[in-house]
Amino acid sequence: MATPGTAMNKRVETPQEMENLPVLLTRLGDDVVQLFDTKVSLLKVEVQEEVNTFLRAGIVIAIAAMVALIGFALASVALAFGISTQLTNTTLTMPARYALSFVSVGVVYLIGGTITALVMKGRLSRQSLLPNRSVDEFRKDKEWLKKEL
Repeated sequence: MATPGTAMNKRVETPQEMENLPVLLTRLGDDVVQLFDTKVSLLKVEVQEEVNTFLRAGIVIAIAAMVALIGFALASVALAFGISTQLTNTTLTMPARYALSFVSVGVVYLIGGTITALVMKGRLSRQSLLPNRSVDEFRKDKEWLKKEL
């Protein structure tokens, strides 16, 4: 019904159209909820993929570090004793020969371990933390909603 002060050319909806309006609004609400559920599911999957990638890289780093540590320990002892036997003709005392041998071997393994760690760090730094596919989908939905509303 038109009330005083409203526009005279305002269209009055029929009762059938008014009944359909709540149904349409309910359907629209259900569709929006389903859309966001789908987007949240996509986001979860994408985040899980990213986490799995980081976990795999972390496991590789941990295994490499353990292997390097065991190798460092065994090779250091063997190499240090081998170097110390080469230093028997010097004026160094036995503890000084052992110390010099262990330090020289330790420096070599320290350099190797550092290079390995830096390579893996570089690989991880190239991995994006942002779920790009979900962000793109949300942008598309935002643009679609702007056009529709």
